[in-house]
Amino acid sequence: MNNDIMTPERVAGEFVAAVNSHQVESLSALMTDGHVFVDSDGSRKVGRQAVCEAWAGYFTMVPDYRIFIEETLVRDDTVVILGRAQGSFAQDGAVDAESHWSVPVAWRVVVDGARVAAWQLYVNPEVMRQALARIGSP
Repeated sequence: MNNDIMTPERVAGEFVAAVNSHQVESLSALMTDGHVFVDSDGSRKVGRQAVCEAWAGYFTMVPDYRIFIEETLVRDDTVVILGRAQGSFAQDGAVDAESHWSVPVAWRVVVDGARVAAWQLYVNPEVMRQALARIGSP
């Protein structure tokens, strides 16, 4: 993070950049201590350490995961990102091309100062389930 003014939109953008580079340490630095991650099914991870562990596991499972921003909306400390996420599931440490997926996603990002207090995603996971089924995973 550089010393420029960290608007909520900029903080959210830095968070996306850290996700795209799979830099868990950078993600950690951008999270509040009580950071909350809310998945599309409503499940939650709370706290910087728990969320960082979840991201590290996800990057192992989907080693080419990336977010593509198409539009950003800002109101006060809340940023809504509209875009796509894509990736491929790994089997035995190797990416399987048959498992590649790309889905539209909306993210709700609540910013507190220069850190992300909440990261919530809205996605239909069916495409990802189908990708797992193609490679024989449950």
